[in-house]
Amino acid sequence: MTAIMPPTAVVAGHAQHSAALGALRLESGEVLDEVTLAYDTYGTLAPGGDNAVLVEHALTGDSHAHEWWPGLIGPGLPLDTDRFFVVCANVLGGCSGSTGPTSLAPDGSPFGDRFPHITIRDTVAAELRLADRLGIDRWYAVLGGSMGGARALETALMAPERVARTGVVAAPAHSEADQIAWGHIQLQAIRADPVAGLGIARQIAHLTYRADAELNHRFGARQQATSAPAEHVGERYYSIQSYLDHQAAKLQRRFDAGSYAVLTQALMDHDVRRGRSQDLRTALAGAGGEFLVAAVSSDRLYTPEHVRQLAEALPGDVPCRMITSWAGHDGFLTEVEQIGALFREFLAE
Repeated sequence: MTAIMPPTAVVAGHAQHSAALGALRLESGEVLDEVTLAYDTYGTLAPGGDNAVLVEHALTGDSHAHEWWPGLIGPGLPLDTDRFFVVCANVLGGCSGSTGPTSLAPDGSPFGDRFPHITIRDTVAAELRLADRLGIDRWYAVLGGSMGGARALETALMAPERVARTGVVAAPAHSEADQIAWGHIQLQAIRADPVAGLGIARQIAHLTYRADAELNHRFGARQQATSAPAEHVGERYYSIQSYLDHQAAKLQRRFDAGSYAVLTQALMDHDVRRGRSQDLRTALAGAGGEFLVAAVSSDRLYTPEHVRQLAEALPGDVPCRMITSWAGHDGFLTEVEQIGALFREFLAE
Protein backbone atom coordinates (compact mmCIF):
# COMPACT_ATOMS: atom_id res chain seq x y z
CA MET A 1 0.00 0.00 0.00
CA THR A 2 1.32 3.43 -0.80
CA ALA A 3 1.68 6.56 1.29
CA ILE A 4 1.31 9.89 -0.51
CA MET A 5 2.80 11.90 2.35
CA PRO A 6 6.53 12.78 2.27
CA PRO A 7 8.99 11.22 4.71
CA THR A 8 9.49 13.05 7.96
CA ALA A 9 12.78 13.91 9.60
CA VAL A 10 14.39 11.09 11.55
CA VAL A 11 12.85 10.83 15.02
CA ALA A 12 15.12 11.50 17.99
CA GLY A 13 16.13 8.20 19.56
CA HIS A 14 15.68 6.36 16.26
CA ALA A 15 18.11 3.55 15.43
CA GLN A 16 18.34 0.81 12.80
CA HIS A 17 19.34 -2.74 13.69
CA SER A 18 19.64 -6.26 12.35
CA ALA A 19 19.15 -9.43 14.39
CA ALA A 20 20.23 -12.97 13.48
CA LEU A 21 17.55 -15.21 14.99
CA GLY A 22 18.73 -18.69 14.10
CA ALA A 23 16.82 -21.42 12.29
CA LEU A 24 13.05 -21.16 11.87
CA ARG A 25 10.71 -24.04 11.03
CA LEU A 26 7.89 -22.80 8.82
CA GLU A 27 4.28 -23.93 8.80
CA SER A 28 5.04 -25.86 5.61
CA GLY A 29 7.61 -27.94 7.52
CA GLU A 30 10.54 -26.41 5.65
CA VAL A 31 13.34 -24.86 7.69
CA LEU A 32 15.11 -21.60 7.04
CA ASP A 33 18.55 -22.28 8.45
CA GLU A 34 19.24 -18.67 9.43
CA VAL A 35 16.64 -15.93 9.75
CA THR A 36 17.62 -12.29 9.98
CA LEU A 37 15.19 -9.44 10.67
CA ALA A 38 16.02 -5.79 10.07
CA TYR A 39 14.25 -3.54 12.54
CA ASP A 40 14.03 0.07 13.67
CA THR A 41 13.58 1.25 17.25
CA TYR A 42 12.41 4.55 18.68
CA GLY A 43 12.70 5.57 22.32
CA THR A 44 14.01 3.54 25.24
CA LEU A 45 12.92 0.16 26.58
CA ALA A 46 11.83 0.44 30.22
CA PRO A 47 13.75 -1.65 32.78
CA GLY A 48 10.78 -3.98 33.11
CA GLY A 49 10.31 -4.19 29.33
CA ASP A 50 6.64 -3.25 29.68
CA ASN A 51 6.50 -0.17 27.41
CA ALA A 52 7.21 -1.81 24.05
CA VAL A 53 4.92 -1.21 21.05
CA LEU A 54 5.31 -3.25 17.85
CA VAL A 55 4.29 -1.49 14.63
CA GLU A 56 3.55 -3.78 11.68
CA HIS A 57 4.00 -2.51 8.12
CA ALA A 58 1.93 -3.28 5.02
CA LEU A 59 2.81 -5.35 1.95
CA THR A 60 5.57 -3.22 0.38
CA GLY A 61 6.51 -1.33 3.54
CA ASP A 62 9.69 -1.54 5.56
CA SER A 63 10.97 -1.03 9.09
CA HIS A 64 11.19 2.78 8.79
CA ALA A 65 7.79 3.41 10.34
CA HIS A 66 8.40 7.14 10.84
CA GLU A 67 8.51 7.51 7.05
CA TRP A 68 5.35 5.68 6.04
CA TRP A 69 3.31 6.65 9.14
CA PRO A 70 4.58 10.23 9.53
CA GLY A 71 3.35 12.22 12.49
CA LEU A 72 2.62 9.19 14.67
CA ILE A 73 5.99 8.34 16.24
CA GLY A 74 8.01 10.73 18.34
CA PRO A 75 7.98 12.79 21.55
CA GLY A 76 4.43 13.89 22.38
CA LEU A 77 2.95 12.13 19.33
CA PRO A 78 0.39 9.30 19.54
CA LEU A 79 3.22 6.74 19.75
CA ASP A 80 5.03 8.90 22.29
CA THR A 81 8.71 7.94 22.40
CA ASP A 82 9.05 9.64 25.78
CA ARG A 83 6.72 6.90 27.02
CA PHE A 84 6.99 3.98 24.59
CA PHE A 85 9.75 1.91 23.06
CA VAL A 86 8.52 1.51 19.48
CA VAL A 87 9.77 -1.35 17.29
CA CYS A 88 9.09 -1.94 13.61
CA ALA A 89 10.56 -5.00 11.89
CA ASN A 90 10.89 -5.59 8.17
CA VAL A 91 8.75 -8.64 7.50
CA LEU A 92 10.19 -12.11 6.93
CA GLY A 93 10.15 -12.56 3.15
CA GLY A 94 10.74 -8.86 2.55
CA CYS A 95 13.61 -7.18 0.73
CA SER A 96 14.67 -4.40 3.09
CA GLY A 97 17.21 -6.21 5.22
CA SER A 98 15.22 -9.24 6.39
CA THR A 99 15.57 -12.78 5.10
CA GLY A 100 13.72 -13.12 1.80
CA PRO A 101 14.14 -14.17 -1.84
CA THR A 102 17.09 -11.79 -2.33
CA SER A 103 18.97 -13.35 0.61
CA LEU A 104 21.68 -15.95 0.11
CA ALA A 105 20.63 -19.58 0.33
CA PRO A 106 22.91 -22.19 1.95
CA ASP A 107 24.58 -22.75 -1.45
CA GLY A 108 25.76 -19.12 -1.49
CA SER A 109 23.47 -17.87 -4.26
CA PRO A 110 20.26 -15.85 -3.79
CA PHE A 111 17.14 -17.87 -2.99
CA GLY A 112 15.15 -16.28 -5.81
CA ASP A 113 12.12 -18.40 -6.64
CA ARG A 114 13.49 -21.19 -4.41
CA PHE A 115 12.49 -19.20 -1.33
CA PRO A 116 9.94 -21.29 0.57
CA HIS A 117 6.26 -20.53 0.88
CA ILE A 118 5.61 -18.53 4.03
CA THR A 119 2.43 -17.60 5.88
CA ILE A 120 1.39 -14.66 8.04
CA ARG A 121 1.92 -16.98 11.01
CA ASP A 122 5.52 -17.60 9.92
CA THR A 123 6.16 -13.84 9.88
CA VAL A 124 4.70 -13.57 13.40
CA ALA A 125 6.84 -16.47 14.62
CA ALA A 126 9.94 -14.60 13.46
CA GLU A 127 8.80 -11.42 15.22
CA LEU A 128 8.15 -13.29 18.45
CA ARG A 129 11.72 -14.57 18.21
CA LEU A 130 12.82 -10.94 17.84
CA ALA A 131 10.83 -9.99 20.96
CA ASP A 132 12.70 -12.71 22.85
CA ARG A 133 15.99 -11.28 21.65
CA LEU A 134 14.99 -7.80 22.81
CA GLY A 135 13.87 -9.03 26.23
CA ILE A 136 10.21 -8.16 25.62
CA ASP A 137 7.97 -10.72 27.33
CA ARG A 138 4.74 -8.87 26.56
CA TRP A 139 4.02 -6.12 24.06
CA TYR A 140 2.17 -3.13 25.48
CA ALA A 141 0.55 -3.03 22.03
CA VAL A 142 0.88 -4.46 18.54
CA LEU A 143 -0.48 -2.14 15.85
CA GLY A 144 -0.75 -2.54 12.09
CA GLY A 145 -2.68 -1.69 8.96
CA SER A 146 -3.54 -3.88 5.97
CA MET A 147 -1.06 -6.79 5.94
CA GLY A 148 0.33 -5.29 9.13
CA GLY A 149 -3.13 -5.62 10.67
CA ALA A 150 -3.23 -9.30 9.68
CA ARG A 151 0.12 -9.81 11.43
CA ALA A 152 -1.05 -7.95 14.53
CA LEU A 153 -4.18 -10.11 14.70
CA GLU A 154 -2.23 -13.34 14.35
CA THR A 155 0.15 -12.23 17.10
CA ALA A 156 -2.79 -11.92 19.51
CA LEU A 157 -3.92 -15.43 18.53
CA MET A 158 -0.57 -17.20 18.44
CA ALA A 159 0.77 -15.66 21.67
CA PRO A 160 -2.19 -14.13 23.57
CA GLU A 161 -0.20 -13.95 26.78
CA ARG A 162 2.37 -11.73 25.07
CA VAL A 163 0.06 -8.96 23.83
CA ALA A 164 -1.83 -6.52 26.04
CA ARG A 165 -3.45 -4.52 23.20
CA THR A 166 -3.91 -5.21 19.50
CA GLY A 167 -4.78 -2.58 16.92
CA VAL A 168 -6.05 -3.86 13.55
CA VAL A 169 -6.63 -1.19 10.90
CA ALA A 170 -8.09 -1.89 7.44
CA ALA A 171 -7.58 -5.65 7.72
CA PRO A 172 -10.02 -8.57 8.03
CA ALA A 173 -9.95 -11.92 9.80
CA HIS A 174 -9.48 -13.73 6.50
CA SER A 175 -9.16 -13.12 2.78
CA GLU A 176 -12.22 -13.53 0.58
CA ALA A 177 -12.51 -14.55 -3.08
CA ASP A 178 -12.26 -10.95 -4.29
CA GLN A 179 -8.92 -10.27 -2.60
CA ILE A 180 -7.58 -13.68 -3.61
CA ALA A 181 -8.57 -12.99 -7.23
CA TRP A 182 -6.75 -9.63 -7.31
CA GLY A 183 -3.68 -11.30 -5.82
CA HIS A 184 -3.83 -14.15 -8.32
CA ILE A 185 -3.74 -11.76 -11.29
CA GLN A 186 -0.76 -9.93 -9.81
CA LEU A 187 1.12 -13.19 -9.28
CA GLN A 188 0.41 -14.26 -12.85
CA ALA A 189 1.93 -11.02 -14.14
CA ILE A 190 5.10 -11.49 -12.08
CA ARG A 191 5.49 -15.14 -13.07
CA ALA A 192 5.18 -14.21 -16.74
CA ASP A 193 7.87 -11.51 -16.49
CA PRO A 194 9.31 -10.60 -13.07
CA VAL A 195 10.54 -7.15 -14.10
CA ALA A 196 7.62 -5.89 -16.18
CA GLY A 197 5.21 -8.01 -14.15
CA LEU A 198 6.11 -6.27 -10.90
CA GLY A 199 5.09 -2.95 -12.44
CA ILE A 200 1.85 -4.41 -13.78
CA ALA A 201 1.11 -6.02 -10.42
CA ARG A 202 1.61 -2.67 -8.73
CA GLN A 203 -0.80 -0.98 -11.13
CA ILE A 204 -3.42 -3.65 -10.51
CA ALA A 205 -2.96 -3.42 -6.76
CA HIS A 206 -3.00 0.36 -6.74
CA LEU A 207 -6.51 0.39 -8.19
CA THR A 208 -7.63 -1.63 -5.16
CA TYR A 209 -5.81 0.75 -2.81
CA ARG A 210 -7.50 3.93 -4.04
CA ALA A 211 -11.21 4.69 -4.31
CA ASP A 212 -12.91 5.24 -7.67
CA ALA A 213 -14.40 8.59 -6.60
CA GLU A 214 -10.95 9.91 -5.70
CA LEU A 215 -9.38 8.78 -8.97
CA ASN A 216 -12.25 10.22 -11.01
CA HIS A 217 -11.96 13.55 -9.22
CA ARG A 218 -8.16 13.75 -9.52
CA PHE A 219 -7.78 12.56 -13.11
CA GLY A 220 -11.12 12.33 -14.91
CA ALA A 221 -10.59 11.58 -18.60
CA ARG A 222 -7.88 14.21 -19.00
CA GLN A 223 -5.00 13.47 -21.32
CA GLN A 224 -1.42 13.89 -20.23
CA ALA A 225 0.52 16.72 -21.84
CA THR A 226 3.53 14.58 -22.67
CA SER A 227 5.44 13.16 -25.60
CA ALA A 228 5.22 9.64 -24.19
CA PRO A 229 5.80 7.05 -26.95
CA ALA A 230 2.72 5.65 -28.64
CA GLU A 231 2.38 2.71 -30.97
CA HIS A 232 0.00 4.55 -33.27
CA VAL A 233 -0.18 8.15 -34.35
CA GLY A 234 -2.79 9.95 -32.31
CA GLU A 235 -2.86 7.39 -29.48
CA ARG A 236 -4.06 9.10 -26.32
CA TYR A 237 -2.10 8.95 -23.07
CA TYR A 238 -4.38 9.73 -20.18
CA SER A 239 -3.40 11.29 -16.87
CA ILE A 240 -4.52 8.18 -15.01
CA GLN A 241 -2.22 6.09 -17.20
CA SER A 242 0.69 8.38 -16.37
CA TYR A 243 -0.15 8.11 -12.67
CA LEU A 244 -0.23 4.31 -12.76
CA ASP A 245 2.98 4.14 -14.80
CA HIS A 246 4.62 6.37 -12.18
CA GLN A 247 3.47 4.09 -9.36
CA ALA A 248 4.81 1.05 -11.22
CA ALA A 249 8.20 2.64 -11.86
CA LYS A 250 8.56 3.71 -8.21
CA LEU A 251 8.02 0.18 -6.93
CA GLN A 252 10.28 -1.38 -9.56
CA ARG A 253 13.12 0.84 -8.33
CA ARG A 254 12.82 -0.13 -4.67
CA PHE A 255 11.21 -3.56 -4.34
CA ASP A 256 11.95 -7.12 -5.34
CA ALA A 257 9.50 -9.07 -7.48
CA GLY A 258 10.20 -12.27 -5.55
CA SER A 259 9.35 -10.63 -2.22
CA TYR A 260 6.22 -9.13 -3.72
CA ALA A 261 5.09 -12.58 -4.87
CA VAL A 262 5.93 -14.29 -1.55
CA LEU A 263 4.12 -11.69 0.55
CA THR A 264 1.14 -11.43 -1.80
CA GLN A 265 0.63 -15.20 -1.54
CA ALA A 266 0.92 -15.01 2.27
CA LEU A 267 -1.78 -12.33 2.38
CA MET A 268 -4.00 -14.29 -0.01
CA ASP A 269 -3.71 -17.25 2.39
CA HIS A 270 -4.48 -15.16 5.49
CA ASP A 271 -7.27 -16.89 7.40
CA VAL A 272 -7.45 -17.04 11.18
CA ARG A 273 -9.93 -19.94 10.89
CA ARG A 274 -7.34 -22.27 9.34
CA GLY A 275 -6.46 -25.01 11.81
CA ARG A 276 -8.66 -23.46 14.51
CA SER A 277 -12.34 -23.48 13.58
CA GLN A 278 -14.43 -22.58 10.56
CA ASP A 279 -16.68 -20.70 12.97
CA LEU A 280 -15.08 -17.26 13.17
CA ARG A 281 -16.11 -16.56 16.77
CA THR A 282 -14.66 -19.87 17.88
CA ALA A 283 -11.46 -19.27 15.91
CA LEU A 284 -10.99 -15.88 17.58
CA ALA A 285 -12.01 -16.97 21.08
CA GLY A 286 -8.41 -17.42 22.19
CA ALA A 287 -7.30 -13.91 21.23
CA GLY A 288 -5.73 -12.11 24.18
CA GLY A 289 -5.87 -8.53 25.44
CA GLU A 290 -7.87 -5.51 24.32
CA PHE A 291 -8.68 -4.72 20.70
CA LEU A 292 -8.99 -1.71 18.45
CA VAL A 293 -10.51 -2.49 15.06
CA ALA A 294 -10.88 0.27 12.46
CA ALA A 295 -12.03 0.34 8.84
CA VAL A 296 -11.67 2.98 6.11
CA SER A 297 -15.02 4.27 4.87
CA SER A 298 -14.14 4.12 1.15
CA ASP A 299 -12.00 0.96 1.24
CA ARG A 300 -12.82 -1.35 -1.65
CA LEU A 301 -10.05 -3.87 -0.93
CA TYR A 302 -11.07 -4.69 2.65
CA THR A 303 -14.52 -3.17 2.86
CA PRO A 304 -15.91 -1.74 6.11
CA GLU A 305 -18.37 -4.63 6.28
CA HIS A 306 -15.55 -7.16 5.95
CA VAL A 307 -13.59 -5.50 8.76
CA ARG A 308 -16.75 -5.17 10.87
CA GLN A 309 -17.16 -8.96 10.75
CA LEU A 310 -13.82 -9.25 12.53
CA ALA A 311 -14.82 -6.77 15.25
CA GLU A 312 -18.13 -8.52 15.87
CA ALA A 313 -16.48 -11.96 16.17
CA LEU A 314 -13.74 -10.96 18.61
CA PRO A 315 -14.21 -11.74 22.32
CA GLY A 316 -15.97 -9.02 24.29
CA ASP A 317 -17.60 -5.88 22.94
CA VAL A 318 -15.28 -4.58 20.20
CA PRO A 319 -16.72 -1.77 18.06
CA CYS A 320 -15.58 -1.21 14.49
CA ARG A 321 -14.27 2.35 14.41
CA MET A 322 -14.53 4.24 11.11
CA ILE A 323 -11.79 6.27 9.46
CA THR A 324 -13.53 8.73 7.15
CA SER A 325 -11.60 9.08 3.90
CA TRP A 326 -12.19 9.19 0.17
CA ALA A 327 -8.68 7.82 -0.48
CA GLY A 328 -9.80 4.19 -0.35
CA HIS A 329 -7.74 1.51 1.36
CA ASP A 330 -4.72 3.81 1.51
CA GLY A 331 -6.68 5.95 3.96
CA PHE A 332 -5.04 3.88 6.70
CA LEU A 333 -1.79 5.61 5.69
CA THR A 334 -3.01 9.06 4.72
CA GLU A 335 -5.54 9.90 7.46
CA VAL A 336 -2.85 10.31 10.09
CA GLU A 337 -4.82 12.71 12.28
CA GLN A 338 -7.75 10.31 12.66
CA ILE A 339 -5.51 7.29 13.17
CA GLY A 340 -3.43 9.20 15.69
CA ALA A 341 -6.55 10.08 17.70
CA LEU A 342 -7.60 6.42 17.75
CA PHE A 343 -4.14 5.33 18.89
CA ARG A 344 -3.96 7.96 21.63
CA GLU A 345 -7.27 6.77 23.04
CA PHE A 346 -6.36 3.10 22.72
CA LEU A 347 -2.93 3.41 24.32
CA ALA A 348 -4.06 5.57 27.25
CA GLU A 349 -3.36 4.10 30.66
